[in-house]
Amino acid sequence: MDFRPDAWISHDRAGSITVPADVDFVWVEGTGIIREEVAPWLDASIYLQGDLDEQERLLGDRDGDSSEQREHVASWLREELPFMLREQPWLRATLIVAGPSPVDHDPDIELVVARPPSS
Repeated sequence: MDFRPDAWISHDRAGSITVPADVDFVWVEGTGIIREEVAPWLDASIYLQGDLDEQERLLGDRDGDSSEQREHVASWLREELPFMLREQPWLRATLIVAGPSPVDHDPDIELVVARPPSS
C-alpha cells in the first residue's frame, strides 16, 4: 500500500511511503514521536540525523525561498530546537540514519553502515 501524508498532498510534494500490507500499524512522524512519553509503545523508531544548514537549504529548494517561507522555518526552529535538546530522540531511536557520509559511495544504490560510537 502506498501512503501520502496529508501535508505532502497539500504542499504538492512528490512521492509516497510504501507500507507492507501485513503490518498492524505504522506511525510516520517527525522526531516528535520518539519522545519519552510515547517511547514505551514503540516497537522501533528511526532517527534521521542531518546537518541543520543543509536541511534549511533543502527546505528552500523544495518549498521556495520567499520571506514567508524563511519566517515559517524560523518559527518552526524556535519550537523544534528546544524540543530536540530536551527530548534527545536519538538516544531512544532503534536506528540512526546519519546525514551525508564522508565515505565515497553512490547514494542511489549503496548504504553506508557505521558502528555505533564507543561508550
